[in-house]
Amino acid sequence: MSFRINCLKYSLRLTAVALAASVAGCSLNPFSKDDAPAPYQPPAASQARSGPVSMNSGAARTSDYSKPELVLINEPVPLAEGHPDEYVVQVGDTLWDIAATFLKDPWFWPEIWYVNPEIENPHLIYPGDVLGLVYIDGSPRITNLRTSTYRMSPQARATPLTEAINSIPYEAIAAFLSSGIVLEKEQVESLPYIVSTSGDHLVAAAGDSVYVRGSGSDAAGTRYNVVHVGDPLIDPDDDRLVGYHGLLVGEGTLRSGGDPGTLALTDTTRENRMGDRLIPEAVDVPLNFLPRAPSSVIDGRIMAVVGGVTQIGQYHVVVMNRGSAHGLSAGDVLTVFQTGAVVKDRTAGGTVRLPDEDAGTVMVFKTYDHISYGLVMEATLAIHVMDAVRNPT
Repeated sequence: MSFRINCLKYSLRLTAVALAASVAGCSLNPFSKDDAPAPYQPPAASQARSGPVSMNSGAARTSDYSKPELVLINEPVPLAEGHPDEYVVQVGDTLWDIAATFLKDPWFWPEIWYVNPEIENPHLIYPGDVLGLVYIDGSPRITNLRTSTYRMSPQARATPLTEAINSIPYEAIAAFLSSGIVLEKEQVESLPYIVSTSGDHLVAAAGDSVYVRGSGSDAAGTRYNVVHVGDPLIDPDDDRLVGYHGLLVGEGTLRSGGDPGTLALTDTTRENRMGDRLIPEAVDVPLNFLPRAPSSVIDGRIMAVVGGVTQIGQYHVVVMNRGSAHGLSAGDVLTVFQTGAVVKDRTAGGTVRLPDEDAGTVMVFKTYDHISYGLVMEATLAIHVMDAVRNPT
């Protein structure tokens, strides 16, 4: 299989971005405040986007993951048909939307984003900013031509930092934050749990109290989501248990700490039972990152979809059997391949499997060791559980 991966060229950009993030004290946010940005250095001509990679898919599917070698080729970044020379950032835009306005493949944004060292917070983009397409040494670059009043300065803050645009729409993952989720195997084993209900009840509902173990030193007033641990989630590649389906069944506030502590249930959608797990009410999901191609060869599958739908479309949240141990991180973009059907060969006899078809694009937004969550950004065909996810073509 042939595909192009943004590797060495992106790594040079990532160094500058990581420096900006460390100054701001938030390693997960490459758009963080950059007090002393380094001047942009165009990458050498030999450091181009990666090209065809010889993949050993069997090796990629083992638990002992190793990164195959990447082969580099010189190719220009393809611009979108009908792209503008300038674009005024609008309220509600996402970085993915803006990248798609200029580029045929939005995940090559890090390759052409020109950090203007004269602009305060050059990695942040605000509504009202004017982005322009310029050429430097014959190569296209996107830069911030004019800043808006949304941008902050050392003298005054016109708007809070949260006014900067996100990489993906928050509304699209709101269901993930408040409904069915997937719990990683190691996560389940470490979470606090309901050990008993108050009184003679076998189940509890809003207004009841339950006793919990494992809350440790959490202070009274700490809020939790109560999650019922459902069916096991098995990696289709090696039949390994990697997690469990989780169902949000309630919310509660820790009334008193200790072992056990007391949790007051404030809202419930289903009965809360002994053994149900507690997770923090706030789920940490960074929304500001650079869309990019993975720096490693990825060959995985969609294991589940949040919400239980049978056909997956745009802005559905999916769970994949590849994570940080395989080289994935927030912002990585993958192509979804609809599994080819097996049909009868009426001429030669027997059966033949049709080729996998490019069905859409997924952006990773949260990773664990062996699984990750992704948001479907584009869906050209119906996407299903068990479809393959690979490096963008």
